[in-house]
Amino acid sequence: MIPFLDLKKQYNTIKDEILPEINDVLDNTAYVLGKKVQAFEEAFAKTHNVKYCYGVSSGTDGNHMVLWALGIGHGDEVIIPANTFIATAWGATLCGATPVFVDCHAESYNIDPKKIAEAITPKTKAIVAVHLYGQAADIDGIIEQLRIENFELREKGIFIHKTSGQKIFLVEDCAQAHIAQYKNKPVGGLGIASSFSFYPGKNLGAYGEGGAVMTNDEALGKKFKMIRDHGAEQKYVHQIYGHNYRMEGIQGAVLGVKLKHLKDWTNGRRKVAAKYNELLKDVVEIKLPKEMEYARHVHHLFVIRVRSQKSEVRSKKRDELQKFLAENGIATGLHYPIPLHLQPCFEHLGYKKGDFPVSEELAEQELSLPMFAELTNEQIEYVCEKIKEFFRK
Repeated sequence: MIPFLDLKKQYNTIKDEILPEINDVLDNTAYVLGKKVQAFEEAFAKTHNVKYCYGVSSGTDGNHMVLWALGIGHGDEVIIPANTFIATAWGATLCGATPVFVDCHAESYNIDPKKIAEAITPKTKAIVAVHLYGQAADIDGIIEQLRIENFELREKGIFIHKTSGQKIFLVEDCAQAHIAQYKNKPVGGLGIASSFSFYPGKNLGAYGEGGAVMTNDEALGKKFKMIRDHGAEQKYVHQIYGHNYRMEGIQGAVLGVKLKHLKDWTNGRRKVAAKYNELLKDVVEIKLPKEMEYARHVHHLFVIRVRSQKSEVRSKKRDELQKFLAENGIATGLHYPIPLHLQPCFEHLGYKKGDFPVSEELAEQELSLPMFAELTNEQIEYVCEKIKEFFRK
């Protein structure tokens, strides 16, 4: 059996480092925030060349915190790619704002900068650039489109319309993109603020839920720190509205250890991706993921597409391939089979099938292959041989 992800195998390689750190948290009863979380925050910020980092309770909470701290609320609109996990949209909805979806780029699978202009209205307050599957979104492409629409970049991640004065924030969702790079710069500090997820299956995963928010803006960082702790800078003095979005001490300890290995694990993922690409390059029935020239992909996922001209045929063929691989002991995943604009919870927004054809086509074609740094060449070769066998039938 080849699992989609093998967290136990990873754990066994660092068990001797992890357990003393967890025991230290327990011995000192530092269960919420504390020194381990602070040490991780500082190291993670340095890794991404960002000044301020605050550990939070999940990536979803981080998405909410960023938009909340930016003052986004009822009546506002937030532009979000249709091709992403729903947690990105919750950031807007939990603030009372409306998510406005746009299609993804046919090669990168990230938000298509050229589709942003048609989604901007006087109510637009933010654009969320999701670095999906581990590849950075085209930040300069987004900036260029905003300039075409007469928005001027005033500060990093803040755009002001030259005539109306409308302000739009550029935010990063880095949930799948730890230490990914855009034009040789790490993600996380490319906009006004960013959020990360440390869900266990992520490239840098906690042993439970966890997330972080980051920014280079001192005032915004101060606001993040207060919001995650009931709006208080000083205990029992609640200066602003807040919530309990604090990171647990054990998660900070675990992440502090795992961060030291992240570079090696990322290189391992890139080697796995290179092996897949080498062995599957001649399989004409599938389309392999493309690393864009501006990006250093960290391959949280390795997503292939099953080709076909007809929607019902490609979806059926993808499902048949997934079933065949499962029958041969290979676990796969679907990321994501229903684009956000077609989710039942967003039916009231009035989107319909056909609105975002690239995202919809990807949803019908995509199949995520096993991806983790510890995959062996033998396992990769087996997966690829079974894919070839399926298409030879």
